[in-house]
Amino acid sequence: MSRPTLSVLDLVPVRTDQRTGDALAASRSLAQVADDLGFRRYWVAEHHNMPAVAATNPPVLMAMLAGATSRIRVGSGGVMLPNHAPLVVAEQFALLEAAFPGRIDLGIGRAPGTDPLTRYVLRGGSAESADDAVARFPEYVDDVRTLMSPEGVEVQVGSRRQPLRATPAAASVPDVWLLGSSDYSARLAAERGLPYVFAHHFSGEGTAAALDLYRSSYRPSTEHPEARTFLTVNVAVAETRELAERLALPQVQAMIALRTGMPLRPQPLVEEAESAGVADAHRGLAAAMLRRWVVDEPGAARERVAALAAEHGVDEVMVHPVAGALAGTSRHSSPAREETLRLLAAG
Repeated sequence: MSRPTLSVLDLVPVRTDQRTGDALAASRSLAQVADDLGFRRYWVAEHHNMPAVAATNPPVLMAMLAGATSRIRVGSGGVMLPNHAPLVVAEQFALLEAAFPGRIDLGIGRAPGTDPLTRYVLRGGSAESADDAVARFPEYVDDVRTLMSPEGVEVQVGSRRQPLRATPAAASVPDVWLLGSSDYSARLAAERGLPYVFAHHFSGEGTAAALDLYRSSYRPSTEHPEARTFLTVNVAVAETRELAERLALPQVQAMIALRTGMPLRPQPLVEEAESAGVADAHRGLAAAMLRRWVVDEPGAARERVAALAAEHGVDEVMVHPVAGALAGTSRHSSPAREETLRLLAAG
């Protein structure tokens, strides 16, 4: 099996020993490691009101990370479009592309990325506008793409016509990707001739069906004559499998909490996670998740990533490094996540 190109997905986790600024510093360092190792792209997510996640604003994070790196593509994985006015998103990413030409990806998702109350506040206190934004998602995707183009659009209000552009003089536009964890975005991406990514790292189920649907119904576009996709997967790599499993435990506990409705908390240190353990009732869920993740020693991990790429017919894998931190780790770094990237890229 040939080795796939590697990329990174970062949710900017916040540990029990960190403040937000510490988590940002750790992600900046992680991005620099990925840049030095030759990873293709580095994407950041959008999640709101979560104690363990500092990735609330992808464009702000992307500006920080692109400015701290020199080569790697930086993107959103993704901007949750129903939370925002299309013009605002277009303006943000047009500016990022102007500042870092050829290095910006705009990944767009339809989910709110938060709880219902926070979603309500994000949309200015209107439940109806939030629901309407979800229903109008295909239109909003088209609006963002058009507004970022150098030509922009011409808007008519009554008898008045006026040009509207995201930025005055665009020389290039970001690559636009549609993201999803169901077949909805797969269908829309195929219809629009856009690249598509299924959230395999989040659900782990339905990946093959979604990718088959996307490829089989793809309508070539001028920008993308062929279907284009890659795979995302949770990964923790260490010198031994036992250590990798220890390092993955905080993320396992976080995902159990998310899927069972338990309170979400800052990510524990490995020793804190080991002290808390996994309840007997949740061991089956934990085992099922770990079977879909890559948690292993370096050689086996590289083989499993390559096997996943071959199974799903992709030449790129975006890894979400889920290795936690041991007690005594510097608050400004995440050495186990950095080591995951180094060990995967080696050999």
